[in-house]
Amino acid sequence: MARASSVLRIGNASGFYGDRFAAVREMLTGGPLDVLTGDYLAELTMLILARDRLRDPSLGYAQTFLRQMEECLGLAQERGVRIVVNAGGLNPARLAAELRNLAQRQGLTVAVAHVEGDDLLPRGAELDLPEGLLAAHAYLGGFGIAACLDAGAEVVVTGRVTDAALVAGPAIAHFGWTAADLDALAGAVVAGHVLECGAQATGGNYAFFREHDVTRPGFPIAELHADGSSVITKHPGTGGAVTTGTVTAQLLYETGGARYLGPDVTARLDSVRLTEQGPDRVRIDGVRGEAPPPTLKVGLNRLGGHRNEVVFVLTGLDIEAKAALVQRQFADALPTAARPAELRWTLARTDHPDAATEEAASALLRLTARDPDPAKVGRELGKAAVELGLAGYPGFHLTAPPGPGAPYGVFTAAYVDAKAVEHTAVLPDGRRIAVPPAPVTARPARTEEPAAGEPDLPGDPPAGPLRRAPLGLVAGARSGDKGGDANLGVWARSEAGWRWLAHTLTVDKLRELLPETAELPITRHLLPSLRAVNFTLTGLLGEGVAAQHRFDPQAKALGEWLRSRHLDIPETLL
Repeated sequence: MARASSVLRIGNASGFYGDRFAAVREMLTGGPLDVLTGDYLAELTMLILARDRLRDPSLGYAQTFLRQMEECLGLAQERGVRIVVNAGGLNPARLAAELRNLAQRQGLTVAVAHVEGDDLLPRGAELDLPEGLLAAHAYLGGFGIAACLDAGAEVVVTGRVTDAALVAGPAIAHFGWTAADLDALAGAVVAGHVLECGAQATGGNYAFFREHDVTRPGFPIAELHADGSSVITKHPGTGGAVTTGTVTAQLLYETGGARYLGPDVTARLDSVRLTEQGPDRVRIDGVRGEAPPPTLKVGLNRLGGHRNEVVFVLTGLDIEAKAALVQRQFADALPTAARPAELRWTLARTDHPDAATEEAASALLRLTARDPDPAKVGRELGKAAVELGLAGYPGFHLTAPPGPGAPYGVFTAAYVDAKAVEHTAVLPDGRRIAVPPAPVTARPARTEEPAAGEPDLPGDPPAGPLRRAPLGLVAGARSGDKGGDANLGVWARSEAGWRWLAHTLTVDKLRELLPETAELPITRHLLPSLRAVNFTLTGLLGEGVAAQHRFDPQAKALGEWLRSRHLDIPETLL
């Protein structure tokens, strides 16, 4: 890949499988780019693609990307923009072949390469992975992508790589970095983490969204430099905003402590410096890198059983008594032999007193059933609910007729020796190059963990009168899922607010504000350079998003719930 320019402009056009279809064209036509990336994979997506592959072995990739290339492959080549995506999913070789066929149909000559070796399912017994898996994929780094680009690839398709590798790979190729350039690699990983979720870096899902027009936010761009520093920006005239706030929010998303582990480098998040350089321009520098761990994370997906859900609508008075009646009647109506392994009742008090509409006067009582046997969450369960229709609480009705139930998935993580993974770059001419693991690694480590010696608490919080108010008036938050755990990052908007936040939002205070977390293991990390505290809530999401363990199975709104909670805040901050 050419190294003529001192700045490498990398844009993003997808943060998940199902993101804005038009974003590829928008990014290619909105301004200059060197590389356009797209992240199509998530823990849930791998399960979806695995089930696609079960139905048809030729599938297993993100078909949306192929349709986007039908529209934009020629445009990308015309503008000299390289494409790097993980849309290959479980079948990158097949997607690469489909892209070559597409180029041929369109009369184009396009150099397509792909990266493979992440799929460990065929080697499950050798690597001592659990039985009964639908998918098992190691998170690869960026050096395979770089090898493809160095060989002249115009489009690089990968399977499961780390999201940040989509940015780090092109930077490695452009600047000629080696595995020893840890600080530069760490800077690229941080930039990649900011870009990976698309419009989340430009005002999407942003706590203070009312401060910007986020009707249709643009997608982010990283201007990368040879030392690993970058400027996060977006195309001129696109919606949303790039500020230290939007970048901070994304840096906290799905991370943990000071050390952010990856296959190429461990990036020190406590070294990140953010500087607003002007409208929609935030500089990231100062990022320090350490050797990566000797192991690679492996995402494991399997079917966990079958689930079903019945939602009862409770309207008006005596909501609690109506809910209790349903549960007594249901227990009596469902034969013991037909009882699922797990029955969970959840009452959502969405009702308002003296409501002006019937919907506003109603609460929802949700019954969730799980069992390995599909029959136990199917007909008998629905029959027991429906038969209460004329014998139950006044106003009985359901949000929908009970369905037959459906399988649900479970995501867990394992770790394997990086040397055991056959990371391979398949070049445009068909040659296969083995990509070695990092030559120097740190001691074994398996999660994002705090750096040695947690930072000291900042100075005393502001003194003076306190006022009961929502946390969200003085702090932003962003949350998400990491398998069965939830990540919750909270940041202050001023130095005084940071001093108060660091002293006030302890683990005990978090448990008080979010009672659902009271019995869970919670880890708090301080990130003073971001004026942030980052929490890991272990087990909040049960067996992961596909298991639908709770109302918000990916913890996407956990941060907004926290921001809505009231506590005593110094008046000087309000």
